Amino acid sequence: MRPMARWAMTGGLLTAALAAPLSTPAHSAPATLYAPSALVLTTGHGEFAATTAPERAVTLNCAYTTSGTHPDPRRGCADLDRVNGDLDRLAVLRGNEAERPCTKEYRPVVVTIQGVWRGTRVNYEHTFANSCLKETQGASVFSF
Repeated sequence: MRPMARWAMTGGLLTAALAAPLSTPAHSAPATLYAPSALVLTTGHGEFAATTAPERAVTLNCAYTTSGTHPDPRRGCADLDRVNGDLDRLAVLRGNEAERPCTKEYRPVVVTIQGVWRGTRVNYEHTFANSCLKETQGASVFSF
């Protein structure tokens, strides 16, 4: 190989080696400016999540746009926004209780929520006396 061709090839490889790291960012920028809010909700018949097999699971994403497998993700995210993510306060939002009276039967239903809400880790478990109370006291978040 001629010396001039060798110098050109070496120069080209050196330029590519030095310029490649400069052309890619050190870290990728976040997709949105909103804190992540992605939750997995499960329900099952029993008193404790540790001893109860989940019968149903849905996802609820409440970042910039609402999505997920929850039957009504927009309303579920709106209810969570109204209580500022405090899941114990969802019973305050009950509006269906007057319209839908519940029986006093005891057939416990446990609900779990795990994931991230507005950038904060969530690990929640609550047992309702029956399915009717779960749907009325849990607002639309637990209606699945």
